[in-house]
Formats: sequence, C-alpha cells, structure tokens
Amino acid sequence: MRMSFSKSYLFVYNSLQAFGWTIACFRVFSSFVSTHSLNGAYASAGELIFFLQIVAFLEVIHGALGIVPSGVLFPFMQWAGRTHFLFFVHNLVEVQELPSIFITFLAWCLSEVIRYPHYALNSIGNCPSWITYLRYTTFIVIYPIGLAPGEMWLMYQGLPFAKKNNLYAGFFAALPFSYYDFVRVCLTSSKICLVAYHF
Repeated sequence: MRMSFSKSYLFVYNSLQAFGWTIACFRVFSSFVSTHSLNGAYASAGELIFFLQIVAFLEVIHGALGIVPSGVLFPFMQWAGRTHFLFFVHNLVEVQELPSIFITFLAWCLSEVIRYPHYALNSIGNCPSWITYLRYTTFIVIYPIGLAPGEMWLMYQGLPFAKKNNLYAGFFAALPFSYYDFVRVCLTSSKICLVAYHF
C-alpha cells in the first residue's frame, strides 16, 4: 500500500526528531554520568536542543497547512514557550550551569523520545498500543517536573541577571515595561495557575 507524500514526509520528519532527541537525551545522561554533576547539561546538549527546537517550528506550519489535526495555536504556544526559554538561557551565561537546566532538558528529552516515535508510527498507521499509552501517561509526571523545578525555577533564578544585563533592552525600548518586568509578571501568573491547578 502506497503512502501519501504528506504521510511519508511526517514519518521522516518525526523519525529525524526522535533520533535527534535520543542523541540529546544520551548527551544529557552521559554528561551527568561522566561528571557526577547536574551542571553540564547545557554545555553537552544545549546547541543540539536549540537546533531541534528551532526546527520544530515546522510543526506550526504542519498545523497551518492542515497535514496534522493539531491546528496552529497550541503548537505555536509550546514552540514559543520553549524557544523563549532557550533564548533566555543562551543570552545569560550566568544560568547555563544551574541544575534547573538538567531538570528541564531531562524532562524535554524523555517526553520527546516518546512523542516523536508515537507521531512517526501513527503517520504510517502502525503505532503499538504501549507507545500510545506512554505518550498519554508519562507527561502527567514529566510535564510538572520540567515546568516547576525546571523552566520556572531557572527563569526565576535568572531574573536578577536579566535585570543586571538589561536583557533585550533594544526590543523593549518602545514599550512601557522592560523584559525583566515581562518575565516577572509571566512567572507570577504561572505560579498562580499552578496553585489553582493543584487545588
């Protein structure tokens, strides 16, 4: 049975992303094993993860073209949130060796080495039920770990450095608030949402 071009393309795209995230996962783990420290995750896997995340903008385009049923909004929100986090870390050397990077990268890697094979195998109609089960259950644990002690904690730790370095001052010059204020409000809103979700 011949596959359509879009299904073949999605299989190749998701397989390549799965391969890339597997390598990233290996780098994060091997850095930890070789150094016995949580501080080397960005140095070992940061550039690869940055590349994979930039390429993931294609998923927004996939939704816009209708070759996947996800639409545009949710893929864009996920892509923008992660990409913002990576630019934040990339531009603040002071936070690049914090343990929160290891936690974030580990959570991302574990979720993506499940998600992308699931998408790849679904695109050819041959996805085992255990992969589908993992896809829709592991995030219940992985997502809050990656978000709270990972992404949010690192952004909170990076706030003083963002203020000190006047991060993105040129971009925010025409606005009545700074990038520091923007991140602070976002973190406060996220904390309120997490507390509300918990209860």
